[in-house]
Amino acid sequence: MRTFNRRLILKTGAAGAALSLLPRIGMTQEGETETHGLSSFGELKQAPDFKHFDYVNPAAPKGGTLAIQIKQTTGNQNFDTFNTLNVFVLRGDGAAGMTGTFDTLMAGSADEPDALYGLVAKSVRVSNDKLTYRFILRPEARFHDGSPLTANDAAFSLNILKTKGHPVFSQLLTQMASAEAESDGILRVQFTPQRSRDIHLIVAGMPIFSERSWQGKDFEASTLEAPLGSGPYKVGRFEVGRFIEFDRVPDYWAKDLPVNVGQNNFDRIRYEYFRDRTVAFEAFKNGTLNYHEEFTSRTWTTGYDFPAMREGRVKKEEISNDSPSSIQGWYFNTRREAFKDPRIREAIGLAFDFEWTNTNIMFSLYRRTTSFFENSDMKAVGKPSPEELALLEPFRDKLPASVFADPVVPPVSDGSGQDRQLLRRADELLRQAGCKRDGGVLKLPNGQPFAIEFLDFQPSLQPHTQPFQNNLKRLGIDARSRIVDAAQYQQRLNEYDFDMTSRALVGSTTPGDSLRTVYGSQSARTPGAQNLAGIADPAVDALIERIGNAQSRQDLNIACRALDRVLRSGHYWVPMWYRASEWLAYWDQFSRPQTKPRFASGAPGTWWYDAEKAKRIGRG
Repeated sequence: MRTFNRRLILKTGAAGAALSLLPRIGMTQEGETETHGLSSFGELKQAPDFKHFDYVNPAAPKGGTLAIQIKQTTGNQNFDTFNTLNVFVLRGDGAAGMTGTFDTLMAGSADEPDALYGLVAKSVRVSNDKLTYRFILRPEARFHDGSPLTANDAAFSLNILKTKGHPVFSQLLTQMASAEAESDGILRVQFTPQRSRDIHLIVAGMPIFSERSWQGKDFEASTLEAPLGSGPYKVGRFEVGRFIEFDRVPDYWAKDLPVNVGQNNFDRIRYEYFRDRTVAFEAFKNGTLNYHEEFTSRTWTTGYDFPAMREGRVKKEEISNDSPSSIQGWYFNTRREAFKDPRIREAIGLAFDFEWTNTNIMFSLYRRTTSFFENSDMKAVGKPSPEELALLEPFRDKLPASVFADPVVPPVSDGSGQDRQLLRRADELLRQAGCKRDGGVLKLPNGQPFAIEFLDFQPSLQPHTQPFQNNLKRLGIDARSRIVDAAQYQQRLNEYDFDMTSRALVGSTTPGDSLRTVYGSQSARTPGAQNLAGIADPAVDALIERIGNAQSRQDLNIACRALDRVLRSGHYWVPMWYRASEWLAYWDQFSRPQTKPRFASGAPGTWWYDAEKAKRIGRG
């Protein structure tokens, strides 16, 4: 999981490699340390006087329209529809792109794993005990209506997100003791003594609202009135549930800051909504969308033989990505009695034949996900190291023995689609858990027939899910899919009203506090949180705490590997698949920098509209 950073909208990311340049250091009169940037471990690539990030074109022209779909969500956002422009609360289905209308105290780099540099705040003063951070704000910061953005607005924003924000935000701010304005230009943030390593980065990456504009209004209510922001874009035309446009702010106060140079290049960003991927792809083919990230292997392999592609007016390419891969799988709702026994969960996982699915449905283009930290050094391999054992030993009597052996991995099938050996093993596990066969029906230990509903909001995964369900039926389980509209789907997830559902979570180069919202015990009890599986394990909580307080990359990797072992042994999901690259297709009317950021594709956030190219393909 990643914390809020508006650059995630356009996939430039907030990730990369930490190099040796240290932040600017200066001692203030109060004994604080002043720095131009923040990171998890104090390492920054950029010097105080850097002009722009290495992966942008500082002379990139402005213009044109980028027409896309929403591909990642935060807060209450929904992939299929929207009915509110406030994405930071639980109520409603939030519109795509709204994060681009707000500035943050600091902004991330796609060349570093966790570094932030000054945006609204030009520098930060940190107390010796790292419990007090004073953000020195730029006096020129302005909201879109021309009113000044002050420390009062920043303090208001942090406090209201902590008390009334969506659980994704409020839970991340629990270790913020207070946020207050010492003056218009100085925001003082106090952390609790139990602060985690990255809480300062979370605070620095939160959106800033106008306190004045929210006076007399209910922050938690759904609204189609665009909240006042200060970012590079503001809300333009929209039609609820169909599209929303964002217009570039030509006199954006921060357009020449180093963190913004060469970015925010499109005059307009338009998000289109489609309830069906096939319809969305047709919209790309006819030019309604001009940029498309592909997620379907069949379409990527066979779907690009259309006139514009053959004529060279549309391009497609695969771009490698060094970031940890998305964590995708079918998650069990362990709040349900049927899924409380890990043996039952393991048995269900044995019924999914990845090898058959990859060969027959996905053109052998994917790898099987085995880890919660896939494609990274945080993934557990082999037996636990002595350092991992030191973290795991205090919980030995409460953890399965598999935690202390080679990490749990999904089985490799014979590729037949119904591997009898694996199904036989699944049947044994179900019987060990107290399930019994009654003719063709498997009954749970309480005597109820075993039925599983796979909840989703679109049918795109049905070709992958149905063979899985057929194998479950061979075990006597009544497995079926339930496709509901996007709003009902989100409501049911918020209320944890489901048996199993699929979810893909964005991997992080430096996991920290955000893990609590996905795997922590408190989030398991909080409606609307991201802990879909309902994981509530003291060992998991302790390891997340350890990860959040790791003081070096080595310690972070060790703690993540230990957590990976515990989560994998819990069988909380049936892992799906991944690829360490992005599949991109676009109408040939864009240009891009020569340098790609290390931990992202840079697309389309660092790209720009090329009028000459657009004219050549008849779209000028």
